[in-house]
Amino acid sequence: MQKQLTFRHELKFYANHHQYHLIRQRLRHVMKQDPHADKNGEYHIRSVYFDDIENKALQEKQAGIENRHKYRIRLYNKSDTVIHLEKKIKRNTLIAKEKVAISREVLDRLLVNDYTVLANEESLLLQEVYDEMKNRMLRPKVIVDYVREAYVARTGNVRITFDKDLRTGLNKVDPFDPDLVPVKALDEPVYILEVKYDAYIPNYIRDVLQLNGLQRQAASKYTICRKFMKANAWEDQ
Repeated sequence: MQKQLTFRHELKFYANHHQYHLIRQRLRHVMKQDPHADKNGEYHIRSVYFDDIENKALQEKQAGIENRHKYRIRLYNKSDTVIHLEKKIKRNTLIAKEKVAISREVLDRLLVNDYTVLANEESLLLQEVYDEMKNRMLRPKVIVDYVREAYVARTGNVRITFDKDLRTGLNKVDPFDPDLVPVKALDEPVYILEVKYDAYIPNYIRDVLQLNGLQRQAASKYTICRKFMKANAWEDQ
């Protein structure tokens, strides 16, 4: 039985160096830092994004299609202890996510397009990815790499994150490749501020964020890294 999806609001903004430091100082007084973060309040995220033969996920994002989805494999702090295969779903202005844990062996086989490793999986999500890889040539396209600083509300389901040092793996798709040297995909200093919430943002958090002074942005980190690759002619045509 498929689990009922929980959709949330997700707002994205660009913040400059000054805005970042101002907002984070305020957030620390009203929100808690993510319990999974290190002593600096940060953790590292590396994702491998997939797309099909038509680059559907990229094309639909750039065209502003409201109902869409994309697949990725995500790991934390460059460790293979926890690896998730995820499907991020957008419905109008709301976002939901499905995910399932996979092993390092499954990851390694998917990276070389051996989707038969998923043929007998019970997970509906893994069955879906198997079908996509077999029938629509879903393939790993790009590594998206960054450091996240996260805050959670003491009450209510509100999460604020700063994503910094956004990098791309260029033509490499193996997140554990010893020769992988991700390069910057955005000019510094630019921070991507994400605000995730259910029904509403409490006024005390909204006052701290002062969202009206920030630049709303639509481009996803996946899109930014794919466009960077194309601009630098590292991507196959």
